Amino acid sequence: MTPHQTETPFKIRIPRELKEAIALLDKIGGNCFLVGGCVRDALLGNEPSDFDVEVYGLKIEVIVETLRKMGRADLVGRSFAVIKLWTQKTAFDFTVPRTECKSGTGHRGFEVKADTNLDPKIALKRRDFTINALQYDPQKGVVIDYFGGRDDLKKGVLRHISEAFSEDPLRALRAFQFAGRFGLLLHPSTAKLCRDMKREYSSLAIERVWGEWCKWSTKSIFPSKGLIALKDSGWISFFPEINSLVRLPQDPEWHPEGDVFIHTLHCLDAVVDSSEWQDCTDHQRSILILSVLCHDLGKIRCTRFAEKRGKLRWISPGHDRESGGLSESFLTRIGTPLGIQEKVRKLVENHHYLNSFPDSTPSDASLRRLARRINPATTEELRQVMQADHRGRPPLISETQEKRLAEFKARIAELKLKDSAPKALLLGRHLIEYGRKPGPNFKSILDRAYEAQLDGVFNDVGGALDWVRSRSLL
Repeated sequence: MTPHQTETPFKIRIPRELKEAIALLDKIGGNCFLVGGCVRDALLGNEPSDFDVEVYGLKIEVIVETLRKMGRADLVGRSFAVIKLWTQKTAFDFTVPRTECKSGTGHRGFEVKADTNLDPKIALKRRDFTINALQYDPQKGVVIDYFGGRDDLKKGVLRHISEAFSEDPLRALRAFQFAGRFGLLLHPSTAKLCRDMKREYSSLAIERVWGEWCKWSTKSIFPSKGLIALKDSGWISFFPEINSLVRLPQDPEWHPEGDVFIHTLHCLDAVVDSSEWQDCTDHQRSILILSVLCHDLGKIRCTRFAEKRGKLRWISPGHDRESGGLSESFLTRIGTPLGIQEKVRKLVENHHYLNSFPDSTPSDASLRRLARRINPATTEELRQVMQADHRGRPPLISETQEKRLAEFKARIAELKLKDSAPKALLLGRHLIEYGRKPGPNFKSILDRAYEAQLDGVFNDVGGALDWVRSRSLL
């Protein structure tokens, strides 16, 4: 049984151009409401970035003609009744009320029918979750809630609107990314519907699957909640590399937080909670989140109960290397772009770098070689992954490891390795300028010179040429 309709006074700041467009439509008899994500975001205290307006009482052609007084307005898809308005500053979506009827399998198997005089409650019922079915009347300045979405936001619950939710299998993955983005827990009845939808997973295009993973990795404030929703919905079974972490044991002395899945949840929230996160681009966020997600995948192959430091423990030697290959198989399955996959694998395979120096600090040469080894990923990205891994073991925080991470940060900055691997100082043109004719041994000379550069033998072109001469390579 759905809650009764409520109207709550609220102020949403609407862009001037959108206000003018709404006023034009109101003037000719339209009735305009803000709907969906912009209302949800405003209630959460966030500044809405995407505004969707649903227009009642006007034909589509009339809406298009009227909006063209404001800028370019095009009908994006007649079946979906969406009008895109481009103004000088931004773009807005206008829709008319519509119903959807299941007509086939999969995410696109729907017949859509527009009805400009549809009851608002019926129009909103086609949406997925209660938090996305909120409506805002800009004339009255009130949020209209037919399904209890405001209460669900306050309680931190993600709940479907109707049984029609199960007609679109993509909604199970939308539940996963919404849970992470807004820190929500999946309502038990919604989790059950998702489990009942599992047979339709194969109908989803891989681009759609990646779209939801991409939103989770770039927009989450509590990525752990997304994975919890994925587990509760049963859809984690489609990602066996992640599913294998559940109940995979760890030694409680080193991991008091619990199994590998729980550790991964803490690590994911730690990377988002870092001071650098807000300054990251979406591309960088995907790399970091997915690297942290995948960093311990190899433990399923390496974990065993054996003696270490005089007692029997759960250990997983070599899991960092194994995690690299498993990360690639997982990321390929969800459609991750190759550029992200390559960086994630390099970061995952090297996330134990500092543990290779338990009683010492890495040399400059070692840090330079690390930067080359993980290229095109960066040592700064690796630092953030290592930091998240360390901080994902509450309440166990090592002051020694924190100090080592801080020293690592300072040294990669000092050596100018933070954002890229060292560029080779000696190039082929330098050998030619010196009088050497190009030949098959050029590459060997340049490779040996680069190795010497990484070792710190020289730090400029002159020094490189001197080094080459001293070895009779010219």
